[in-house]
Amino acid sequence: MKLLSCLLLAAAAATTTFAQAPAAPTPPATPRRPVGTVIVPALEKPATAGPRSEQDMGGYLMVYFKDPTHCAYFAISRDGYTFTDVNGGDPVFDGAALAEQKGVRDPHIARGPDGAFYLAMTDLHIFGDRAGHRTTRWQRPEEKYGWGNNRALVLMKSWDLIHWTHANFRVDLAFPELGDIDCSWAPQTTWDPVAGKMVVYFTIRYANKHANIFWAHADEAFTKLETVPKKIPEIGGIDADLTLVDGTWHMFYVADAKIRYASSPRLADGYTVVPQRIDPETVNTEAPNIFRRTGTSTYVLMYDVYGARPNNMGFSETEDFVTFHHLGRFNEGVMKGTNFERPKHGAVIPLTPDELRAVAAHWQVNLDQK
Repeated sequence: MKLLSCLLLAAAAATTTFAQAPAAPTPPATPRRPVGTVIVPALEKPATAGPRSEQDMGGYLMVYFKDPTHCAYFAISRDGYTFTDVNGGDPVFDGAALAEQKGVRDPHIARGPDGAFYLAMTDLHIFGDRAGHRTTRWQRPEEKYGWGNNRALVLMKSWDLIHWTHANFRVDLAFPELGDIDCSWAPQTTWDPVAGKMVVYFTIRYANKHANIFWAHADEAFTKLETVPKKIPEIGGIDADLTLVDGTWHMFYVADAKIRYASSPRLADGYTVVPQRIDPETVNTEAPNIFRRTGTSTYVLMYDVYGARPNNMGFSETEDFVTFHHLGRFNEGVMKGTNFERPKHGAVIPLTPDELRAVAAHWQVNLDQK
């Protein structure tokens, strides 16, 4: 999944091995601010809901998580270069309140053609025993199911980035035909224009070594997967990110702890894999995510440089998905974080100026001073 600094892929094919989890980080010592988000039983579609065009956009939102808290965070930006955490570096989603394992990881946010926001996360607390959430290292025996061995996904939907529905979806219980899965990791969401439905794609691992990308359609309320997840062939790896550009699906994913790339005219199959590493790092990376700089033909590839000490986010730009220009890491190049550090496994989407102002006002962020 976009999983973390304890995750290593040992081969670029479908065979995967994993390192031990790192030592538990020290939890924050100071009290947290209120999250500022509200979980609601249902959403009312606003009268203004509908598609948004690139001409509508005027800002950016990043979602990410941190190892010490196992919670999710928002940061906003006017220009896509300088990001400010909306809650002063405190969570906007409490993993303990959302997840079966009392922790969330690998948050991904997408906007549907209906204008709604779709947030998906891994239900996993890698230090759950030390945090007092369970009495064993993992939910199930590590010798059989390996590192992590979680099976639930957190699915959330919102129209305003403040009020959210919430569902904890157990993949194994919903689809027993999948067999005895080790893990379900790093869910992401995109629109399937052929089926006219939102798709959730994520990593499933079997036998503590075979990790692949699976996909399924979600229901309109974004509370469950409606179809049995199917494997995307030709791709042996984890942490997929899918973006449709001019009829071509661009996939970035992780194999051998490096960012890889493949492309296809179809979402679910037919991918041609580029063999070389895409990111410029020499240490382990994971969690690729692509976002477009509004009004340009430039796409930004963001990735979690978990092999760095301390960990950080890295960035590269491309216009053709062939050549990539290295932008450096957060606060080491042109990409900046004004009031937060060490973000992990994030995603970025564009916002309209009204949405950017509404988020800033709700969390009392003055972007003009940043």
